[in-house]
Amino acid sequence: MKIGIDARFYNESGVGRYLRNLISNLKVLDKDNQYYIFLLPKDLDQFIESSNFQKVCADFKWYGFAEQFIMPKFFKKYNLDLVHIPHFNVPIFYSGKFVVTIHDLIHQHHAMRRATTLDPVTFRVKQLGYRRVFKSAVTKAQKILVPSKFVAKLLMEEWNINHDKIEVTPEAADDIFFRSKKNDKLPKEITPPFIFYVGNAHPHKNVEGLIKAYLKLKNINSKLKLVLSGYDHYFWHRLKEEFKFPGIIYTGSVTDEELVTLYKNALSFVMPSFEEGFGIPILEAMAVGCPVVSSNAESLKEVGGDSAIYFDPANIEDMANKIMYVQNNASVRKQLIEKGKKRVKEFSWKKLAEQTLEVYRQCV
Repeated sequence: MKIGIDARFYNESGVGRYLRNLISNLKVLDKDNQYYIFLLPKDLDQFIESSNFQKVCADFKWYGFAEQFIMPKFFKKYNLDLVHIPHFNVPIFYSGKFVVTIHDLIHQHHAMRRATTLDPVTFRVKQLGYRRVFKSAVTKAQKILVPSKFVAKLLMEEWNINHDKIEVTPEAADDIFFRSKKNDKLPKEITPPFIFYVGNAHPHKNVEGLIKAYLKLKNINSKLKLVLSGYDHYFWHRLKEEFKFPGIIYTGSVTDEELVTLYKNALSFVMPSFEEGFGIPILEAMAVGCPVVSSNAESLKEVGGDSAIYFDPANIEDMANKIMYVQNNASVRKQLIEKGKKRVKEFSWKKLAEQTLEVYRQCV
């Protein structure tokens, strides 16, 4: 088969991490099929080709005109048997066979004005466009890959997709979170005790709720800190302006090596989201040996199982109480760490790649 993978998100977080792990594992698993990896110009030098993995420059911006109207012809030029597009932004005029990965439906459920920097008219037009592209993607795809049963259920209930068309391929933690043994030093500005969060600060992430829960905890333990990590964009700036309190440390983006150190030294990792499609940070924390306190959002319980303590994300008091419960009970912390170490081993990027390769075979 000649398989194309749209890897224009290759060096981003989120979808990029998914792509990097999928492709690196496919390189090991599949020596028979020919792959064309479509990359933005800035990422070409970072991708290492092999005998059956060829990189192709695809200079088309995400969500732009060229993506929708020029990329279909670009794909056809390579006479591909199948294209894998790892996000809902499938060109609506592409007539060849493709599979799509739908990571979540958050952009539909939390499409609020507070979650954008756009003016109202542009925001509305963009949302209508997204919905049309999404409908085309899930309707025309040969198969839909999703990271959780929760996302599969949403597609069946909200988009009337037949369950036979959906394949659940759970994601995983990267190798670095398993192999790191050294307890590296924290930056000078960060000293224990602290609770930790990493991710973006869009409203559905509920970081504001976590900050409010922390402020309650700080009234009980004045030494407790809250460390917040994530790419420093508009939504983080907004939080920084609103919540300028001693003890809250905004680190900006961190490397995976720095992330390991933060997980290792935290009292707990807290995942406060109202909704997620999966929850890789939960697995990262478990792999490193950090107790997890999480929102009871359906997909997060699917990932964490009985290896985390859960709270209602809309209830600040409940969140604070559950964080404090883990913080004040050494035996509970030890139990969560032991369970987490076992739980995280149930998830594997290799297994995801094997499932994905089988889907490719079914579609051609």
